[in-house]
Amino acid sequence: MSTENEDNKGTAAEAAPSVPSAPPVPADAPQGSPGSTYPAPPQTDVTAEQPQALPAHDPATTPMAQVPPAPQPHTPPPVPQSAADAGWPPPPPAVPAYAHGAQGGGPVWGPPGQVQAPDAPRKRGAGGLVAAVVVAALVAGGVGGSLGYWAADSNDGSGGSGSTTVAASANPQDLKRDPGTVAGVAAKALPSVVTIDAQGGDGEGGTGTGFVYDKEGHILTNNHVVASAADNGQLTATFSNGKKYGAEVVGRAQGYDVAVLKLKNPPQGLSPLDLGNSDKVAVGDSTIAIGAPFGLSNTVTTGIISAKNRPVASGDGAGGSNSYMSALQTDASINPGNSGGPLLSAGGAVIGINSAIQSTGSSTGQSQAGSIGLGFAIPINQATNVAQQLIKTGQPVYPVIGATVTMDEKTGGAVISDQGSGGTEAVPKDSPAGRAGLKPGDVITKFNDTVVDSGPTLIGEIWTHKPGDKVTLTYKRGGKTSTAEVTLGERKGDS
Repeated sequence: MSTENEDNKGTAAEAAPSVPSAPPVPADAPQGSPGSTYPAPPQTDVTAEQPQALPAHDPATTPMAQVPPAPQPHTPPPVPQSAADAGWPPPPPAVPAYAHGAQGGGPVWGPPGQVQAPDAPRKRGAGGLVAAVVVAALVAGGVGGSLGYWAADSNDGSGGSGSTTVAASANPQDLKRDPGTVAGVAAKALPSVVTIDAQGGDGEGGTGTGFVYDKEGHILTNNHVVASAADNGQLTATFSNGKKYGAEVVGRAQGYDVAVLKLKNPPQGLSPLDLGNSDKVAVGDSTIAIGAPFGLSNTVTTGIISAKNRPVASGDGAGGSNSYMSALQTDASINPGNSGGPLLSAGGAVIGINSAIQSTGSSTGQSQAGSIGLGFAIPINQATNVAQQLIKTGQPVYPVIGATVTMDEKTGGAVISDQGSGGTEAVPKDSPAGRAGLKPGDVITKFNDTVVDSGPTLIGEIWTHKPGDKVTLTYKRGGKTSTAEVTLGERKGDS
């Protein structure tokens, strides 16, 4: 959790199939203006139309057998009594029955490496930003009011028995939490996490999350969180203590879905979150997510790393180009509003930026739906590289192989197109791929040691590297498998 996005008005984009069916697109980077998604024309860029949602799947369940109650001797029917005399409610049966199997459903991931394309943020609404979401409305006021009334009613001393309140210990040590616990990690991290409110000049906007990147007041977040307010808009960052600060965009990278903000008047004593090493993360590691789901700031959830290197293509739901990532998958609860927030390790170090969720959609007619335990985060190693570029130059730099690939489904790899966008060459002779001997029709099946099953998977893997890195591409041509050493080129900017 591309984009876990907003609790907004309007409909959310549908989740896309593992491998988008779309015309060829260049593996270099997406085209088009940031913050909008559009169907890719033939032979166009990497940001082809979003993949379609996978069919729903109901996992099999095995209900537990019922245990029949022991036979009872026959007795005459009881004399009718009033409810008061009978002692309402009646006692429960001697042996409860457990025979209800849980039913579930929703999109299911395909084989490892298969691309999933969660929907992206919606435009202005009352809630939050999370790429790749369709979010059910949360009536916090109504729910809170009902629960509050129930609690007050149940504690009402109508019987005149007096208060049953127990005072907490006066010893402050009793309220402290060990640094290694979730409570300890959350207490340390929360002061460095902000809730971002983005208001566009046209009234569009939403709520997302960010975190302190350095002591100079830079805030790291998702591009789709701030895109609506990047031009002639207004951005504010609210800390956990309630203090608000104006902010401005330093730079943003639509293809990576990363943005850097700068507080206009940063407070003294900012404490940047510690950055971990996402390359060292293992499946099963504990995770802690912090954000503002549905506008509920300072929310902490937990889970584990469910998978690594998950190819994800996500859009912002507004007709713009896709973002691509080789994501960390987590089952920590991530919802619209968590976008841009930190995914922490058990030790409290940032290992990713929560960016997208897979959702089944809403069965109640609402425009969005919430977490089903499939959240995706941009690995922090990649996000850090992008942040440094944006702080230094204000624009992103994308590594490229210089070949146009298709986004067709079930091709068994990334197929190099016969022709590039606008009738250009699919593999220019002076491009990295051209110099390595790749040709139109070649099917790239591996990027270093990672299996490539589609164009988006290849793009996501390329973008985990830097221009100038040397990589090995495995490809098929005429039934024969070969390898090529490629030195990645670069492209600056999103346009």
